Amino acid sequence: MKFLGNSLHIANSGKLIARSTKTPSPGGIVFDSNKNKIGKVSYVFGPTKKPYVSIRLFKSANRDRIEKNCGEKLFVSKPKSKKPRKRRMKPRHKK
Repeated sequence: MKFLGNSLHIANSGKLIARSTKTPSPGGIVFDSNKNKIGKVSYVFGPTKKPYVSIRLFKSANRDRIEKNCGEKLFVSKPKSKKPRKRRMKPRHKK
C-alpha cells in the first residue's frame, strides 16, 4: 500500500474527493488509516503535481464517519492487472 493523500469532502455525486501527492492509477483500492477498504479510484483530475482524486465509495463504507474525519490519510493499493484474453478461433469446417 502507498500513501494516496488526504480526504477533502464528499461531493454531491456521492464520491469522496481527495488531494493526492502522486497520480494514482484508476481502479486502485482505497483504504483509510485503519486499513478498512472504503472505495476505488474512479477519476483523477486537476494539476499534475497535486491532483485531485475522485473515489467511488463501497456500499459497506461508513459515509458518516468518513464525512466527519475530513483530512484523514488515505492509502491505495495497485489495481489488479487484467491480462488480455486469448481469442479462440472457431475451427473451419471442410466442405
